[in-house]
Amino acid sequence: MRIVLVGPPGAGKGTQAAFLAKNLSIPHISTGDLFRANISQGTELGKQAKAYMDAGNLVPDEVTIGMAKDRMAQPDAENGFLLDGFPRNVSQAEALDVALKADDVKLDAVLDLEVPEDEVVKRIAGRRICRKDSSHVFHVTYSKPKAEGVCDVCGGELYQREDDSEDTVRKRLEVYHTQTEPIIDYYRTQGLVVTISALGKVEEVTARAMEALKGDK
Repeated sequence: MRIVLVGPPGAGKGTQAAFLAKNLSIPHISTGDLFRANISQGTELGKQAKAYMDAGNLVPDEVTIGMAKDRMAQPDAENGFLLDGFPRNVSQAEALDVALKADDVKLDAVLDLEVPEDEVVKRIAGRRICRKDSSHVFHVTYSKPKAEGVCDVCGGELYQREDDSEDTVRKRLEVYHTQTEPIIDYYRTQGLVVTISALGKVEEVTARAMEALKGDK
């Protein structure tokens, strides 16, 4: 299957992408991974992306699209892929359609993870990260540490990242509504959108997604 995963920040796209890709035996292709791989390998596209990023500028669509096309052409993506974080806007979605058509393939589904805005804010603004090891993540509501402000694993101080503040989260949601959400309508006109609730336990959302995709085949 060839799937695009969409949803607001805090919807759990990265987590669900990993589980779905494993269950469907297709590669999980995320924008972040594309950038990191191309930059670390010193590809021409990676050099271009790094130059923009080092200057504090957004990476242009054509560079991101080029990376995605190269990745989708790899042997492990021959029978499908799951795109996470791309396309990010309608122009990227249109470019993806052109690229797939050139290879005589098309998307099977666009999985839309739906989460109420207040829940998004609650999920992200409630995160607390360990200063000693950022892989230790807690939540003031869903995954409380035994002692407030202290990491259960290593005893490090827990803090809220600046990106996770409520004001920043709401700004990120505005960007999502303005730039990314329109691709849902774009794909809906093609009959590709499958919307599911992303509320509940991780495994419940995964099961819901698999069932929806099965019905969409």
